[in-house]
Amino acid sequence: MSDAYVGTPALTAEQRAVVEQPADALTLVTAQAGAGKTHTLVRRLDRLVAEEDLIAGEILVLTFSRAAVRELKSRLDKYGDAARHVRAQTFDSWALDLLMRVDAQGSWLEKSFDARIEGAQETIDHGLADELYEHDLRHVVIDEVQDLVGARRELVEALLDRFDCGFTVVGDPAQSIYGFTVKNSAERKQETNRFFEWLRSTFGEDLTELSLTDSFRARTDEAKTALDFGPRLRMLSESGNVDGEAHYNELRKTLTGVMNFGGFDELAADALTSFSGTSAILCRTNGQALMISEKLHAVDVPHRLQRSARDRVAPMWLGLLLARSHGASLNREKFDECVGDLPLVEGSDPEVLWRLLQRTGTGHGSDRVLDLARLRSALAAGRLPDELIAQPPARLVVSSFHRAKGLEFDRVLVVDPGPLRERTPEDSSQKGDKDPAEEARLLYVAMTRARDELYLVPPLDMRNIRIHDVTDRWARYFFQRWRRDGLELQRGDVTTDYPAGSVDFEADAADVQHYLATAVRPGDAVELERVYPEPIGLLESPPYLVKHEGRPIGTASEKFRRDLYRFLKLGPSFVPYSFPSLISSVRIDTVETVAGVEAAGIRAGLDQHGVWLAPRLVGLSTFTWDKKELDVEAQ
Repeated sequence: MSDAYVGTPALTAEQRAVVEQPADALTLVTAQAGAGKTHTLVRRLDRLVAEEDLIAGEILVLTFSRAAVRELKSRLDKYGDAARHVRAQTFDSWALDLLMRVDAQGSWLEKSFDARIEGAQETIDHGLADELYEHDLRHVVIDEVQDLVGARRELVEALLDRFDCGFTVVGDPAQSIYGFTVKNSAERKQETNRFFEWLRSTFGEDLTELSLTDSFRARTDEAKTALDFGPRLRMLSESGNVDGEAHYNELRKTLTGVMNFGGFDELAADALTSFSGTSAILCRTNGQALMISEKLHAVDVPHRLQRSARDRVAPMWLGLLLARSHGASLNREKFDECVGDLPLVEGSDPEVLWRLLQRTGTGHGSDRVLDLARLRSALAAGRLPDELIAQPPARLVVSSFHRAKGLEFDRVLVVDPGPLRERTPEDSSQKGDKDPAEEARLLYVAMTRARDELYLVPPLDMRNIRIHDVTDRWARYFFQRWRRDGLELQRGDVTTDYPAGSVDFEADAADVQHYLATAVRPGDAVELERVYPEPIGLLESPPYLVKHEGRPIGTASEKFRRDLYRFLKLGPSFVPYSFPSLISSVRIDTVETVAGVEAAGIRAGLDQHGVWLAPRLVGLSTFTWDKKELDVEAQ
């Protein structure tokens, strides 16, 4: 065994069987929750390079989320030996990379996630990627293949069908939870397990099927409560039996049998803050997660809301670094001089950060210099390496079931999702009827995130909270139809094209930047204060200032103002003319680095890079209406 693996668990017989497959093997691995698949994949990649004579560039590693990419890359950096330089990518990142290499002049940076996936598939089908991969691709590793549905499934099938290479694909039909992304309900049911069937029918006897059945995550009987459902849910998926209601009901009955954590009062707050390990509160919907977050803030419990896997948030330290770099390039010596004063995530390694910046900003033919124009372009296009945009670690995370996929915690509190029932307004976030089998798999995923402790949280009262279908935001309603009481704040709700202080309010932009860097922290309360009652444009609300402790730190974006207008538009012929005077119950998610209009930054007295800091907001807001506006609306 390599010295890199000293102190790590020895491979089990099942894991060794996966690791020791030859490079040209066509391998499908079924791995149950907590079966050590990441450890197994790291060892597999190491052996492919060290003993099968593959080089890093001949191996393609794909997975679904940036969290999974970061975890795999972290393990490779820490434990990998020969495979340390193998690069893992999300499907979106790889699809964009492929398209840019084949058609650098195409407008792929402006395309949606789905358009990039479909474009990459067409590129492969038409033979345009043959030059890139025909002789240089020897092995493909894909994680979480149970979630390959729709366009992503077709892309992977095109890749494996086109190129003569080995593969190791890992998944668990019991954890297939993204069928809802297929909008047509009939097609959605057909997608379940479809990739597994394609593998077996396409490769037949050449396909080697292996399993990882041991669980290393769950360390107590309490944490293992749901594991016995795995094989049953796997059989349910593979048999094509779509009637999963009995499995869901039995799994939920098991959940309601674990210890009840109760509500989020002062006693619960003490239990959450005094726990020394990692904890998560998992909810069926993002709306429930927003409500839990609100309850935790009310009792002063620090926590982090888990972002969507597609959110790309550049860290604040990157903007501060660029602000201190006044030329066209940044050398390693200047970086080392600055990095010690930057607000890095605890445990960050400056050497690793430099290498990550090089992946998008290197220039001048030197590994000692960064081209800052290229770095800015990567920031503006959302092409920063996944490791740079990770959410910082937190002792307590609040998440939906979906966003918790692939994560694990010492203690997990699962909010009771309730019995299966007819679709209600709250369920509209799923854009279709609930699939009982998928609901069972989703609850199984939530209940298998715990290492030690598993608790039940009673159902939340969501009677007046549901998705607003037009804006796709969670919202507060009132029993009177005409009244609206709050709207979710999301990414893109703060103006970033221009630095704060240069639009809607006048302030020294440099002072605002300093305040954002030194005084504004994740979880801080902010309010959106209406500047004046009347809108300045058609089909939008009036401007709003984002205020932190009474000081303006930004302005509401056009996107938010348009969505607020649409939320308050009660019917096709109705024109909103009253808007809330104050929007509260909003929090700082983070202070992020953004790329805006370069000339605007120069006019505001900032540096020439066109990069600055902006607050990113989160929360299910509460509206404050002027009394006269409420009286007018009621008439």
